Amino acid sequence: MEDVIRILQSITPFSSLSDSVLREVAPRVHLQEFPCETYVFRQGTPSLQALYIVVSGLAEVTVTNNRGHENVVGYRHRHDFFGETVVLTADEEYPGAVRAKEDLTCLVIPREVFEGLMYHHPEVARFFSRVMLSRMRRLYQEMVAEQAPETSVRAEATLFRRRAAEIMSAPVITCRATEPISNVASLMVDRNISAVAVVDDVGQPLGLVTERDLVAQLTEPRRDWPAHLTAEKLMRNDLVRIPVTAYLHEVLVHMIKHGAKHLAVMESGLLVGIISVVDLARARSTGTLLVAHRIETLQTLEELHETSREIDNFLNALVAEKTAMRDILAILSELHDAFTRRVIQLCEAEFENELGPKPAEYCWLALGSAGRREQTIRTDQDNAIIYADPENGTGADIAAYFQQFGARVTGILEECGFRKCPFGVMPSNREWCRSLGEWQEHLVRLILRVNPEDIRILTILLDFRPVYGNFEMARALWDTAFKAFGKVSSGALHLVADSKAQMRVPLNLFGGFITEKSGPHKHEINLKTAACVHIVNSVRILALQHRITETSTLGRLRLLVEAGAITADDAEFIEAAYETLLMFRTREGLRKLRQGAEPDNYLRPGALSKREQEILKDALSVISRLQNITSSRFGELWNYPGFVDGVKL
Repeated sequence: MEDVIRILQSITPFSSLSDSVLREVAPRVHLQEFPCETYVFRQGTPSLQALYIVVSGLAEVTVTNNRGHENVVGYRHRHDFFGETVVLTADEEYPGAVRAKEDLTCLVIPREVFEGLMYHHPEVARFFSRVMLSRMRRLYQEMVAEQAPETSVRAEATLFRRRAAEIMSAPVITCRATEPISNVASLMVDRNISAVAVVDDVGQPLGLVTERDLVAQLTEPRRDWPAHLTAEKLMRNDLVRIPVTAYLHEVLVHMIKHGAKHLAVMESGLLVGIISVVDLARARSTGTLLVAHRIETLQTLEELHETSREIDNFLNALVAEKTAMRDILAILSELHDAFTRRVIQLCEAEFENELGPKPAEYCWLALGSAGRREQTIRTDQDNAIIYADPENGTGADIAAYFQQFGARVTGILEECGFRKCPFGVMPSNREWCRSLGEWQEHLVRLILRVNPEDIRILTILLDFRPVYGNFEMARALWDTAFKAFGKVSSGALHLVADSKAQMRVPLNLFGGFITEKSGPHKHEINLKTAACVHIVNSVRILALQHRITETSTLGRLRLLVEAGAITADDAEFIEAAYETLLMFRTREGLRKLRQGAEPDNYLRPGALSKREQEILKDALSVISRLQNITSSRFGELWNYPGFVDGVKL
């Protein structure tokens, strides 16, 4: 026993445990010897339900491939661990083998002892969480690296690993604010450029004069043009700046988000380059980076159809280029937002021609995955409208106008491949088309009432994000939500109860996948309802508790860390799992689209490689971890009247 204690005291993280804890643990662990060339366990054999620590000797880790060839993938030296991945993930079989390369002595910690230490001692849990996170990241990178790119995008495989410095135009052609505009026009002609940067006395950018600005002036002849017009009077001062180290996907996001055609590239506070749409076109032969800028010029339904298909092709390219999932989400979200805004603008013009000016200010909201900026493949629409509170006696007419308007927008989106929501979460439905005052009253009622249907609506509504119109209305609705949750804690508890009651991790006690038992999806898992939704729900309720208006799951996690609500380690763990699940969903959805099938979030685990099955299990196991984090924040739920084990009676 004393030998065991001395060994544990010399190994991280057990060295952080008190002497009393070590003395309690020591009798429950044991030393085991393995002669040279003997196996501790073989690949595919049932788990021995134990963690092994090398005390002396050398262990060799091997993996046998599908052809029966055994390959050495690593070694374990003194004080190294092995067997931890099976213990941590509840796998029922070993994914590899371990044998003694020299006479080997190991300290064997049974699974129940190890889990007890993880549960009662945060420092042990944190250490092994990092071990598992490292494994998950490594497997994820290997999985992405093995994806075979489509032939049509093979030549672009390194696009998003390029930086702004590689494509920017430099040196920057500049002028002072007092420069006559005729001189600026001459600069553009002489240098064959589309924009001139306006700078101050120390070289700091003040704005940009573009060809479009000059053309706009020519269409409105004035007596003082161009003799007395200066760069300062004509320049755009909403210049978007990016660092010289920005990756190309970040350049694209900024261009789409701000509707900019030129970006200022900065280094150490100085202007070092300009990136234009032309620069992006040169960087990518297929021109898909210009999709966002074509969107704003679309005029017909046929053009909308064509561009929506280009967005799908762009997603294919991003996946094939091995772009990180968070970057895919950012880019596709901006593209979908730009597309939706253009549809809304065309409908506004159509309604103005037919019915006259709109009767009130309004705000178009994205809900669900679009609201969370997590829509990759075109899925069901989840949208709503907030409109300004009407004058007395005009409410019915204004409501009818915006319902009709919402129906027109959603109809066009449906024709472009965005299916209508089967549950009617669209502004053509009066339930999702309300004045600001009506929305505020409705939201408070939903939070106050104890009703399962209200909870379902809240989980949809509380991911709302303004896409077009008067964003102040959306901010006012968030203020109402936070005030209601602050006064009535039961509202938050009901949301947690819903998440807890539904949370059924699709892994059995032996680490195997729990799949559909019958029907068209037999042997499959719905990654949305069985996995992703539980991470979304738990992170959402924590964000609401801390008055966070960010709606994306990854963005909420980042802000929760800043607020001290969760640790950086926990957030990184959850992020890795969520990105992994989204990558599986996206990849499977694209595969079905290429086959002419409808994406449905279902995945057949048995069709995955062994490595992919391992990383999917790792990601699914995180759900239980997040469940514990959430329930620890709202522990009073389990003693709340009307609830048994967190489930409402």
